[in-house]
Amino acid sequence: QVQLVESGGGMVQAGGSLRLSCAASGRTSSNGRMGWFRQAPGKEREFVAAISWRGSNTLYADSVKGRFTISRDNAKNTMSLQMNSLKPEDTAVYYCAAEKEIRTRYGTSGASEDYDYWGQGTQVTVSS
Repeated sequence: QVQLVESGGGMVQAGGSLRLSCAASGRTSSNGRMGWFRQAPGKEREFVAAISWRGSNTLYADSVKGRFTISRDNAKNTMSLQMNSLKPEDTAVYYCAAEKEIRTRYGTSGASEDYDYWGQGTQVTVSS
């Protein structure tokens, strides 16, 4: 079993930056793809960014491309999301997710059903 804990959320003005972190504990040696998703009030959870097993490939939602950067450090069992030029529409609870096994060495995924472990979420609020 793997536990994921997000941190780094908070409140920021439009145009500002935040860096989210996801710390994994437990049986992390076989974790595959990882990703970030978000859910705004009254909306369905949506994909934000994903990263491949070794971090060589990344995938972004069109809404965050060019503003957000995903990265991971497998030696430290962490994943990060650097968020720049934040907009009010980025306001949501952000969740990190991880695959429980290495199903692909270089692939990424924006589909929530591909992920087995989920964190509790961290709130990001962007004021205008």
